[in-house]
Amino acid sequence: MRHVARKRFGQHFLTDERVIQSIIAAIAPRPDDNIVEIGPGLGALTGPLLERVRHLHVIELDRDLCAQLRAQHSAERFTVHEGDALRFDFSRLPGPLRVVGNLPYNISTPLLFHLAGFAARCVDLHFMLQKEVVDRMVAVPSSPDYGRLSIMLQYRFRLERLLIVTPASFRPAPKVQSAIVRLLPHPADQLKAASQTDFARLVAKAFSMRRKTLRNALQGMISAAELAGLGIDPGLRPEALPVHAFIAIANHISIKGR
Repeated sequence: MRHVARKRFGQHFLTDERVIQSIIAAIAPRPDDNIVEIGPGLGALTGPLLERVRHLHVIELDRDLCAQLRAQHSAERFTVHEGDALRFDFSRLPGPLRVVGNLPYNISTPLLFHLAGFAARCVDLHFMLQKEVVDRMVAVPSSPDYGRLSIMLQYRFRLERLLIVTPASFRPAPKVQSAIVRLLPHPADQLKAASQTDFARLVAKAFSMRRKTLRNALQGMISAAELAGLGIDPGLRPEALPVHAFIAIANHISIKGR
């Protein structure tokens, strides 16, 4: 397929056959899997996936690429959903879902949050992302990369970084390294937040002022005395707290607000 990469879509097309085969091996597609590929681009993963599954769904924003993909593959085994993955309703697709893709780096974080809302319908998710984003996803407490993205995704998924990918594996080459990450949804009975809304609001507020202590960052939501009562030092910074501590604080706020 001939196509000029469009900057506004954040297009960097994977061309490294070794990396392509590593991704396919990590996914290990089976014939009856309900796989949806986000951002198929020039079809680097699309062809190998279609060799292994009976039907493949893809979501692509670039209408020229959509037309080329439809021309290349039989509609009996291949469905193109033309549009923005950020607005796509993944509940429309047959489940349980396996989601894959080389995600556009300019929308990767909001897209990950959007997909987290459909985690209960997913078996797993495999993505190529900017390495910096993957570092934040898998970061541990008290490390420089640990923050809102780490907590919100680690609450919903078990995360595994699989492979580092150099810029030379793409056309055009990005200015940053990339990484492949696997996301495995936690079972529903492991999601302990009483209110997902309260949990998300708490984490967002805590890291809007990450250099402040919990006492100051969470003013108006919970007092220092209440934090101490939960066994949490109000003098700590948000980046020091593990996910379960944020769950405990959020549940206290939810109970208090009833």
